Amino acid sequence: MSNCLGLYIEEHLIKYAKVSKDHDNLKVESFGIKFYDKIGEAIKQIIEETYSQKTPISINLSEEMYNYFDMFALITKSDLQKAIKTEFDAYCLDKNYNPNVFETRYAVVDNQLDKEKIKIIHIADNKIELNKRAQQFSDYKLTNISPISMSIPNLIKANKDEGSLIVNIEDKTTITTIIDNKVSNIDILEEGSSQILDSINIKENSYSKSYEICKNTTIYTSEGKELQESETNYLEDIMPTLYSIVGQVKKIVNANGDKIKRVYLTGTATLINNADLYFQEYLPEVECEMLKPYFVKETKDVSIKDYMEVNTAISIALMGLNEGIAGMNFKAQSFSDKIPGWLKIEINPDKTKSEQKNLGSWFTWDLNQSLDKTEKGLIRIAVYLLVLLVIFSGFSILLNNQMEKKEQEAKESINSTQQQILLAKADDEKVKTRTNEYATLIKNLEEANDRITDRTRTRNAIPNLLNQIMSVIPEGVQLTSIDNTSGKHIKITAQSNKYEQLGYFIAKLKTEIILNDVISTAGQKDDGVVAVTIEGELP
Repeated sequence: MSNCLGLYIEEHLIKYAKVSKDHDNLKVESFGIKFYDKIGEAIKQIIEETYSQKTPISINLSEEMYNYFDMFALITKSDLQKAIKTEFDAYCLDKNYNPNVFETRYAVVDNQLDKEKIKIIHIADNKIELNKRAQQFSDYKLTNISPISMSIPNLIKANKDEGSLIVNIEDKTTITTIIDNKVSNIDILEEGSSQILDSINIKENSYSKSYEICKNTTIYTSEGKELQESETNYLEDIMPTLYSIVGQVKKIVNANGDKIKRVYLTGTATLINNADLYFQEYLPEVECEMLKPYFVKETKDVSIKDYMEVNTAISIALMGLNEGIAGMNFKAQSFSDKIPGWLKIEINPDKTKSEQKNLGSWFTWDLNQSLDKTEKGLIRIAVYLLVLLVIFSGFSILLNNQMEKKEQEAKESINSTQQQILLAKADDEKVKTRTNEYATLIKNLEEANDRITDRTRTRNAIPNLLNQIMSVIPEGVQLTSIDNTSGKHIKITAQSNKYEQLGYFIAKLKTEIILNDVISTAGQKDDGVVAVTIEGELP
């Protein structure tokens, strides 16, 4: 059986509850409230009264800060941690904070607006304030420091089909939204019981008396009797705060549509008589009820309302018993904290020899007798072996976890790389196909361009040729035909009465470079007319 002392600490009071756990059975062993001027003395008194000198202690954070980040649902765990750190660093940069002064934790919840994303509830606390609070328990066995907003859901059995709000009105008010059996959102209101008690304390000059007055005050409702002036003396100190809180709760209920079906009320301010009826009047669309720890049953000696008075302390104790949301412990774990319970051996010198035998004769010694050198040596060897075993086991577990983590990361990296290779191959095939298409198109365009160029050149070349021939043809020479037989090849048939005039004409075609590679046939004379055929290439 394990147990834990839960302490919920405010500025003027401490609520405490010692809870034991035997398998799945939970029981509140002792509880109460203590007002203090010096917190160190109050803590010492509580520990002595509950016999918790050796008992693990769990306490609440004092100055936690909440942020919310959205991430893609398929992100790996290692990348998620890096992304969260990046988001928080950016937030600190925007606020001119130093991110190194904060101790942080986070919880992953469903994103109600986008199923492809997850929502990160990020919690940060100043390391200096955290160390100050931990230092107050330096002489005791402090094992857990948790935010009250994440521990208070430990007291209910959430219904997956019924969303709910837990309104915890302590010094500040925390509103924990639970949807689909998971914490979905945390709202922190500055209004809380501290405002009410401080206001009453101005009149009474006693914080403990102000607390009792708050508990014994009754809120009037629309259906209740009209109260006497003496009964309403402190309502002016109470009602403005409750009115502000219920207004904020109504906004949260409306923002969640029809998902919220029930509102649980807890904390100092909800001990006021008819507080639940007051909330119900303003929230008719949901069920409002006082939060009763699900595992606590009323007895003849203790009323359920007495347990409800220390709900926050009970929920904090449950966090120390590893109940509720994991990963919310802000306490730096020492080596002793990390040793499993089954490895811890406690020898009670008050036990009888027969009782010690039941523990196992191999590690039982009679502490009422002095030990000889052999026994002392055996004890030292046993302690050394135990320490080595613990260290070896710890390193083995750590190394195995690291190997599994790296192996998983390697598999994810290989899968991602293979997918990228397949995509790259597909892109390469597409590029090759497009390249071939473009090469064919370019070739067709070049051929078409060459044909157009040849056609244009040929079309302009003949008129130019005729103009040039007209400028050099001698009198007496007649052209009977000009043919463009192929490409740039020109065939001219000319005749004249004299050989020398045709020779002059052929010479002009060559020297003026009207045609290239000019050749001519021998002249044939028929009836006094000499005819020749001239061939050449257009320049």
